[in-house]
Amino acid sequence: MKYMATYDLMESVRNTNEWLGASARALASYPLFALSPNPMLPLLAAWGEVTERSFARMVTKPDWGIRSIVGPEGQDHLVDVKTVVAKPFGNLIHFSVRRRAPMARKILLVAPMSGHYATLMRSTVASLLPDAEVYVTDWHNARDIPVSEGKFCVEDYTLYLVEFLRHMGPDTNLIAVCQPAPLALAAVAYLAEEDPAAQPRTMTLIGGPIDPDAAATEVTDFGRRVTMGQLEHLAIQRVGFKYKGAGRLVYPGLLQLAGFMSMNAERHSQAFGEQILRVARGEAGDHDAHNRFYDEYLAVMDMTAEFYLSTVERLFKNGEIAKNIFTVAGKRVDIGKITQVAVKTVEGANDDISAPGQCVAALRLLTGLPDSMKANHLEPGAGHYGIFAGKSWRLNIRPLVLSFIDANAGAPRPQKKAPIKLAASN
Repeated sequence: MKYMATYDLMESVRNTNEWLGASARALASYPLFALSPNPMLPLLAAWGEVTERSFARMVTKPDWGIRSIVGPEGQDHLVDVKTVVAKPFGNLIHFSVRRRAPMARKILLVAPMSGHYATLMRSTVASLLPDAEVYVTDWHNARDIPVSEGKFCVEDYTLYLVEFLRHMGPDTNLIAVCQPAPLALAAVAYLAEEDPAAQPRTMTLIGGPIDPDAAATEVTDFGRRVTMGQLEHLAIQRVGFKYKGAGRLVYPGLLQLAGFMSMNAERHSQAFGEQILRVARGEAGDHDAHNRFYDEYLAVMDMTAEFYLSTVERLFKNGEIAKNIFTVAGKRVDIGKITQVAVKTVEGANDDISAPGQCVAALRLLTGLPDSMKANHLEPGAGHYGIFAGKSWRLNIRPLVLSFIDANAGAPRPQKKAPIKLAASN
């Protein structure tokens, strides 16, 4: 499998389907055909439109799309996305709100590197912006990173988080969602020994696999069934000639997407069938519910082979975080050394990716932290997505997380209103 031809074959299939969709849409939309009452023509055009958009969005990084927020004074404040630390495999970005004094709460939102872009957390960022300075880890697509930049594994990921936390300073509140939760825990433990002054004030771990064996899911079962040799043979490919990372070994986003889709194939098929009918009837919109969801869901990125394989082997198979034997650059990272950072875990009762029990296991590892600085929340009826971006996050979890931050990092100070500059009239 580790050949450029395999990678390029997948890209060729994607490109061909995008072309077929565009061709069908263009052909069925010829004005001359409007003279025919054949209902298949609008359906063909609708199929082409949905197909073209679906396959085109797979290789396009979505935009954050957060243009403004409403301030406490009722005025709109424009939002700029600024890179504050630029690295080969990922940047630290800041959502800077114009004409607003710096907020007391400063949050580092650690986005997953699990096949989707950080923009998957768009709604999470938007919900936090009115009440905090928000920074996000914006991971790069491995296909676009030249081989000359070297490797990137779980240890490199951890050291990136260490560097980002050092840059942001000790008044930071860290929130890690899903896959990065165990590595965020390791990064804070690393700082506890190497640079205690750079530790964040609080750390919130949401739906992360701290101990994958605490509760079995389809994800953990797969990790147990497949050997590392089989996984490397079946899942790893070399980036093709089309991208800057040509020759780099990766776990392709398109392969990951195929796995995602197959898990709920019937539901996705129904969603696309219904969307084709809506387009044919003229009832679909560019930003309707279907397009808002699938514009993000279908936009996938490649992961470096060493990151994917080391995640499976070290975090899932060997359980290095769960057993507190994780090492960085040959040195063991002792989670028990965390003694000053308040930690909260959040789980969804219906989470089928990181089932209840996997994330709360972090509190067991924090042997040096007083119980008064530990907290856990289990959200009834919530699935994986809901605990960080869905209804459960908006209505219940977000307020709980902000209250936890305020209780352990100091309540936000009153903010002075920024002076409003009026444009001179002519």
